[in-house]
Amino acid sequence: MKVVTSKHNAKCPSCGSESVTYDKSTGELVCQNCGYVIEGDAIDYGREWRSFEDERDEGKGRMGSPLSYAKYDKGTSTVIGKASESIKLSNANRRTFYKLRKWQPRISTAYERNLKFALTELRRASNRLHVSNIIQEEAAKMYREAITRRLVRGRSMESVIAGALYAAARKHNRPITLDEISDTFEVERKEVGKAYRLLCRELGIKILPTSPSDYIYKFASELKVSNKTVSDAVKLLKEAEDKGLTSGKGPMGIAAAVLYVSTLINKEKKTQRDAAKAAGITEVTIRNRYKELYQVLNLKERFKIDD
Repeated sequence: MKVVTSKHNAKCPSCGSESVTYDKSTGELVCQNCGYVIEGDAIDYGREWRSFEDERDEGKGRMGSPLSYAKYDKGTSTVIGKASESIKLSNANRRTFYKLRKWQPRISTAYERNLKFALTELRRASNRLHVSNIIQEEAAKMYREAITRRLVRGRSMESVIAGALYAAARKHNRPITLDEISDTFEVERKEVGKAYRLLCRELGIKILPTSPSDYIYKFASELKVSNKTVSDAVKLLKEAEDKGLTSGKGPMGIAAAVLYVSTLINKEKKTQRDAAKAAGITEVTIRNRYKELYQVLNLKERFKIDD
């Protein structure tokens, strides 16, 4: 893990943009052009200060590892290590500690074993999807509560932890699709969706519907289009929303369609198939949304675009 000290001179490794901002509250360094999370686990090495009135500050700083829901033991357990050269043990004590170290992982409960495996999968998926620690922690909390309420019974562990990560990402406005979650955990999309809806219903998770604007930067990064194209797509989306074209339509289809239109305006050689692949949707969806935009926004007259 790296320590982010400043947002100056930062450059996005995905699209090369220097339009980067750092959010201290979440510890994320985010590209404003494509939405890529460059740094999601910045560490604060500062100390917690414990000082009272009329006391000097020297020696009052203290610090320790924070609790983490993403660790099966929350980071509080002690592991029996191997023999150290700095500590000499008798042969009898050495044998005793060897047996204790051998038995330590064996005496864990079924709950602990399930949690340990699930959270290992969560960390792996989080790293692959480039989600921040705050989302990972949120997903871990949801999964712990799901186990406590026995929501995992009759369902695969992978589908529930996948549903938890998707719910946490949605809660924090991180545009991750069900297909990405499904591919990462190697679980059927339908099963992830079921687990997600179950968690939201049983745990009382309130999540606002996604907007096409949540996906524009993500899809633009996949398509590798210019900043001008992205900017024009955002403007077209605003027009589409004002005309009521987005109501009742899938946000990913709208986002991909306005990006496709913007590539035509800026003469970037992208096809409907390219846009559909970037969004993980069908070409038919792109075609239908494009026809609606073409007619209502009068694209032929304004931009000389053929149907």
